[in-house]
Amino acid sequence: MNIFADFHAALGVALEALVAEGKLPPGLDLARAVVEPPRDPSHGDLSTNAALVLAKGAGTKPRDVAQMLADKLSADPRVEKTEIAGPGFVNLRLNVSIWRDLVRAILAQGTAYGSGKAGGGRPVNVEYVSANPTGPMHVGHCRGAVVGDALASLLDKTGFAVTREYYINDAGAQVDTLARSAHLRYREALGENIGPIPEGYYPGEYLIQVGKDLAAKFGEKYRAAPEADWLAEFREFAISAMMDLIRADLAALGVRHAVFTSERRNIVGEGRVEEAIDRLKLRDLVYTGVLEPPKGMKPDDWEPRPQLLFKATEFGDDVDRPLRKSDGSWTYFAADMAYHLDKYRRGFVRLIDVWGADHGGYVKRVDAAVKALSEGRASFEVKLCQMVNLMDKGEPVKMSKRSGNFVTLRDVVDEVGADVVRFVMLTRKQDQHLDFDYAKVREQSKDNPVFYVQYAHARHRSAFRQAQQAFPGIDTSDAALAKADLDRICDAEELALLRQISGFPRMLEAAADAGEPHRVAFWLYDLASQFHALWSRGNHETALRFVVPEDRALTLARLALLRALGLTVASGLELLGVRPAEEMR
Repeated sequence: MNIFADFHAALGVALEALVAEGKLPPGLDLARAVVEPPRDPSHGDLSTNAALVLAKGAGTKPRDVAQMLADKLSADPRVEKTEIAGPGFVNLRLNVSIWRDLVRAILAQGTAYGSGKAGGGRPVNVEYVSANPTGPMHVGHCRGAVVGDALASLLDKTGFAVTREYYINDAGAQVDTLARSAHLRYREALGENIGPIPEGYYPGEYLIQVGKDLAAKFGEKYRAAPEADWLAEFREFAISAMMDLIRADLAALGVRHAVFTSERRNIVGEGRVEEAIDRLKLRDLVYTGVLEPPKGMKPDDWEPRPQLLFKATEFGDDVDRPLRKSDGSWTYFAADMAYHLDKYRRGFVRLIDVWGADHGGYVKRVDAAVKALSEGRASFEVKLCQMVNLMDKGEPVKMSKRSGNFVTLRDVVDEVGADVVRFVMLTRKQDQHLDFDYAKVREQSKDNPVFYVQYAHARHRSAFRQAQQAFPGIDTSDAALAKADLDRICDAEELALLRQISGFPRMLEAAADAGEPHRVAFWLYDLASQFHALWSRGNHETALRFVVPEDRALTLARLALLRALGLTVASGLELLGVRPAEEMR
C-alpha cells in the first residue's frame, strides 16, 4: 500500500475527468507532479503541486486549476477535507480509516511492505567491490561492499531486475607480483629461510597457507626452477585462492555476487578488447595521435609519442585516452571499455559501479566510453565511496598482521558483527568520510543509530511477550491482529506514527531513484525515534501502554499497530542486510 502513489493515480483520474468535461485541455502531463507530506503536519496529510505543474499548459491560473482538482478529490471517500494553499498547492486531510487500513495492509504484506513496481522489471547491473585478487578485503572495501549490496537490494525492492556483479582485475602486473609472493611462501613451506619479504611483494600472512598448499601440490618441482616455468601456474593457483578468500570475507558480511567476470579470461582472453576497439573504429572514434603532457608534469619529463587514442573528448571527457601501452599491450582503460561493452551486450542499459574515492578521476573516461560504445543507449552511474577511519575510543586501530599493511574486513566483522558493520557503513552518504569507532558502535544509546533502530524492533517484540503474560493463550498472529478493533487506534501520536510509516514506500522509491541507500538508514532512525517517544509515554501513564491488562480489545489494536511498526522496521533492515533483533541483551 503506497498512499502517495495511490493519490497520484487519483490525480490522474481527476485530470481525465476535467478534460472530458472540457474544463481542461487534453495533453496535460502529471509527470512532474508530486504527492508528498506537507512541511507543516497541521496543513493536512498530503500535499500536491499538480495545479502548479498543469497551469501553464492549461492556460489557467494555478489556484483555479487547484480548485478544480480539489473539487474532484473531495468526492473521494478517503478524503476528509481539501484546502488550497499558497500559489496553488492542494492539501488533503485524509479520513482516519485510511491509517487503520494501512495497518491491515502491512499485516497482510509482511516484510514485503514497501516493495514497488517503479523499476518496471528493467535490468540494472550493479558492480561493486571488484578488488584486485591479491589479498583479503580491507575496511575500505567493506564500505563499497555494503553500499553496493544495499543499493542492489533497494533497486530490487522497487521493481528493477538487478544483477550483482564482481569484476576480477586479474590481467595486470599485480597478479604477477602475487604469483612471485606465493612462490616465496612456497619455498618457505619447503623449509627454506626466505628472510624479510622483499619490497614490492605482498607481505601478508594470508599467503603462508597458499605457500603450503603449493608445496603439497608440487613438492620440490618449482623450488629452483626459472620463473618462466612456474609463473603462469602459480598465478592461476594464487588468484583462485585469493578469490576463495575474498568470497569468504564477503560472505561474512552477508554479501554474495551473482556474477564474477574475469578480466583475464572473459575480457582479454576472449578478444573483447579488440571487438570494442573495432566498434569504435567503425564510427571513426579511434586515431593515432600525440597527447599533451599531463597536468603538473613538466615538458622535460614527458616523452611525446604516437599512440592509439579514443576520442573521449567528443563524449565529455577532458582529453582523449590512450588504448595501447608502449609495449603494445592494451591499457587498463581499454580492457575496462570492453568490460562495460560486455555488460551492455548482456542486456544492461543501466550500469552502476561502486568505486573507491581514489578512482574519481576515472569516471569521465568510462562514462565517455559507455556513451560511445552503446551509442547513447546505456546510462552509467558511479558511486564513489570515501575513506573509513577505523578507531577505538578515538584512537586509530593498528594494522592487521594477517594482511600485512591494513585492517581487514574480517577483523572488523569479527570484532562487532556483520549487522553493526553494515548499518554503520550506511549512516553517512557514501561520498562523505566515515568515522567507525568500535567503542561508539557498542554503545547502547540514542547516539548509536544501529542500536537505536534494533532496539525499536526488539522493544516491539517485548510487548508481544508481555501480552502473552497478561492474556495467556492470546492469538497475536498477523491474521488475528488484522481482525482487531482498529477503531481503538485513535490517539494523535499513534496516528502520527502511522503517517510516518505510510511514507516508507515513497522513501524507498526516492532513494532508489537517487541511488542512495543511506536514506533508508536515516529514515529508520527517525521512525525509531518517533516510536521510542510513543513508548516512553507509558512510563508515566499506564493507560497509554501498548499492553493494557484491563482491556484486551485495546491491547490487540495496539499490538496490531506495533506489528505494523515492527514489520516496517524489519523490511528496512532486511533491505540493508541487517537482521532485526528479537531482544537486546
